[in-house]
Amino acid sequence: MANEQRSIDELSMDQANLFREETVTDRQVGTIRISNPITTNGDNDPERQTIYAGETQIMTPMGALPIAFQIEAKSLSEAVEKYGDAGKVAVEKAIKEIQEMRREQASSIVLPGSMPGGISGAGPGGGFKLP
Repeated sequence: MANEQRSIDELSMDQANLFREETVTDRQVGTIRISNPITTNGDNDPERQTIYAGETQIMTPMGALPIAFQIEAKSLSEAVEKYGDAGKVAVEKAIKEIQEMRREQASSIVLPGSMPGGISGAGPGGGFKLP
């Protein structure tokens, strides 16, 4: 369901895709979330892979921005070892996305006498005409 949009009428859990989560942290840089696959009775499901996801945050002028990323690993020790490289890639991607959003916003042209959203005549020197 992570990438799927569901309506409120379809609010049910996927019984074939259950995970038990654990959190590991160094209390300095970030967190690794371990998602262990389980069956509906709570037993480990050896047929599916454990998922390792890293979490960290970067500070922006607007405050802390959480960054989440997948870590390709077969064990916790491997996930800890790969955390830094996977995190750097995710942070660089987030920074590029922020820069692109800034460029798009800066390139928006607002003409005098018009406002975004279809309100015309409200810009500098324009004003509203009252009936």
